[in-house]
Amino acid sequence: MSRNHFDLTGKVAVVGGASRGIGESIAKILGQYGAHVICTSRRIDGCRAVAEQIAQAGGSAEARECHMGRVEQIELLFQYVDGAHGRVDVLVNNAASNPYYGHILDTPVAAFEKTLEVNMRGYFYMCVEAGKRMRDQQSGSIINVASVNGITPGDKQAVYSMTKAAVINMSRAFANECGRFNMRINTLVPGLTKTKFAQALHDDVEFHEPAMMRTPLKRSADPDELAAAALYLASDASSYTTGSTITVDGGFTA
Repeated sequence: MSRNHFDLTGKVAVVGGASRGIGESIAKILGQYGAHVICTSRRIDGCRAVAEQIAQAGGSAEARECHMGRVEQIELLFQYVDGAHGRVDVLVNNAASNPYYGHILDTPVAAFEKTLEVNMRGYFYMCVEAGKRMRDQQSGSIINVASVNGITPGDKQAVYSMTKAAVINMSRAFANECGRFNMRINTLVPGLTKTKFAQALHDDVEFHEPAMMRTPLKRSADPDELAAAALYLASDASSYTTGSTITVDGGFTA
C-alpha cells in the first residue's frame, strides 16, 4: 500500500502531561506527523515551551493548562476544544502522580488520595469527555499510558502500581463498550524510562541495579522510544487494534 498509515494531517490530538518526559516526546512526534497538538499539563510554562518547539519544527500546537486531578478543569478543557476545533481525534493520557516512595505500611492518606485522584479519576474523566465527542464523530483513538508496575507491583510504589493496574483494565473496559462507535482505546506500558518523573528510581541503587539485571536490553528507555509506539496507536496503522496493552519495557516483563 502506498498510503502513509502514520499520517495524522488534519487530526486534533490532546496530550496530557505534555510538559516533559514521555508526554513531551509523544506530543512532538504527533506534531511531526501532522496532528494539531494541544499540550496540556498543570505546568503551563512547560507546555508552552513544547508547543513552541513543535511549531518551530514546522508543526501545529498550542498549550492549555489542565490539572488532571480537577474534574472541572477537564470539562473546561474539552469545552475549549469544542469551540476552537470542533473535534478531538486522539487523546493521550500521560499525566501521573506518585508523591510517595516508601513502604506500603507507611503510606500517607494524602499521598494515597492524590495518586488515585490523578492516575485513576483523572484518566477516567479525560476518557469520558474525549469519548463522548469521539462517539458523536464516530471515530477516535485513546491512549492511556500505564507502567510495568501495573503488571508487576514496584517495590516502594504500591499505590502507584495499583493505579496503573487499574488503568490497564479501564482501557479494556472502554474498548469493550466503545468499539461500536469506531473508537479505539489502548494502553501503552513503559518500562523504566529516563525522565525526571522516574529520577528517584534511577537514584535508588537497590532498585535500579536489580531492574537492569532483569531487563534483557540492560538499559532504561529513552522517551522517544515510547513516542514511536504511541504514534502507531494514534494513527490508522493501528486501525484494528483496540483493548490492547503495548509493552515497551526492554523485556523487563518477559
